Amino acid sequence: QREFTQKKTFTSWINSILAKHTPPSVISDLYTDIQQGHLLLDLLEVLSGQHLPREKGFNTFQCRSNIENALAFLKSRSLKLINIHVADIIEGKPSIVLGLIWTIIFHFHIEELARTLACTYNQPSLDCSSAVDCSPKASRSAKKSAKIKERWKISATKALLLWAKEQCSLHGSINVTDFKSSWRSGLPFLAIIQTLRPGLVDLEKAKARSNKENLKEAFRIAELELNIPRLLEPEDVDIMNPDEKSIMTYVAQFLQYSRNLPESEEDMQEKVREAMSWSAAQEKKLAKLLIDTENETYYQKYKEMMSFIEAFNQGKNPFLPVLSSKRSEAELSEGQKQMREEWDKLISQINEWKVKLDQMLPSPLDSIEAWLQEVEHLQAEDLPDLQDPFKAIFVFREIIVMFKGLMDCFDSHLDTLQSFKNEDEKNMPLVLPEKLEEMKRRLFSNIRFTNSNTFLEYHYGLCSAIANEVMLKLNIWDMKYGTKESVESLLENW
Repeated sequence: QREFTQKKTFTSWINSILAKHTPPSVISDLYTDIQQGHLLLDLLEVLSGQHLPREKGFNTFQCRSNIENALAFLKSRSLKLINIHVADIIEGKPSIVLGLIWTIIFHFHIEELARTLACTYNQPSLDCSSAVDCSPKASRSAKKSAKIKERWKISATKALLLWAKEQCSLHGSINVTDFKSSWRSGLPFLAIIQTLRPGLVDLEKAKARSNKENLKEAFRIAELELNIPRLLEPEDVDIMNPDEKSIMTYVAQFLQYSRNLPESEEDMQEKVREAMSWSAAQEKKLAKLLIDTENETYYQKYKEMMSFIEAFNQGKNPFLPVLSSKRSEAELSEGQKQMREEWDKLISQINEWKVKLDQMLPSPLDSIEAWLQEVEHLQAEDLPDLQDPFKAIFVFREIIVMFKGLMDCFDSHLDTLQSFKNEDEKNMPLVLPEKLEEMKRRLFSNIRFTNSNTFLEYHYGLCSAIANEVMLKLNIWDMKYGTKESVESLLENW
């Protein structure tokens, strides 16, 4: 299934590139058509903008020469072609051909696009989702963004994922954590389209539709309105474990679209002024609301907050393009810098308000909310990427113990939440029903159904660290044993 999806996706992507070649060319069967080397050279010429040497004929020697020229060019770009040999390409071996094409896609398409984000993620987080669903996942994207600003060491995959997260975070609780099952509902694709071209989709209606309907709609709109080639079909994504490389290839096209959006400086400055004016009005409205509700009940405070956030999320839609504009710090005008500072300040105030209200929840809901946030925080953290396997083993063991300790409280918190009597001595509601439903949803969707996956990820990290440590030891021990003392020293070290 995965090989079939990759072949189809990669073929469609290649044909979208070959259409720009002079003269245009097309691939019918990837494994067969690549054997002559001509189409491979055509592809590399379009991607690199260079004219590459080639043999014009189609005999075995000429085909081999063309493939050798293509691989030599890739190596000159410092690409590692592990286990990719001319003979395997001539034979059309599926795994080798797919591996070669993925290397090309990742380098020329994904990595080049992601590199442009290196100086982009110094902008403040545009995320409002934490103000809606209390999830700490999105708010930490700002910290990750700061790391990217310091140095370009983050992988292209993570950079592309951060970009996708940022586009989705502008639309409430839609969140992506990977290039696999996160996209299954189709909502992330629609959210990105809505960010890039506001008004093309109705996300509220989409939330009531099936996965396949949303995916079909997203691919249709992207193709017709954004001119993004349809590399995927709904059945490629709406499965238990969709192909990561195929989804990355498709998502990168949306990033490409965002980079190509034409906009005059005058239009940009006008939008910046409008955004700043709206942001200032919202800040005043929020300040007044905090004063007006200071002596209100918790129920009324939370109700007012929800009303404000709902109006805020609707009102910000016209300003999404300018708020998510991808420019480096050097390219920003003073107005744009000020706009981002004001926006970041406003989002911070909303989130602080939300945090305070969560801390004011009546007992025992306050402790359940704190527990929920602690578990969500742990789940959202990237797995530690430690160079020292021995240290990694201890880190992963600590995480596993911590996670198990938290999950031991799951049943008791679930029982408490379900049996909570939501009324005071005057039979008035203590908490807004929407807040209780949100907590239950997070308990089931964010924690219960992802518990096993999170636990497996931790154990995978632990096992990988152990395996790396074993390999290090085996490499050290690949020598003559020598004296008894040296053997004892090795064993003690082990």
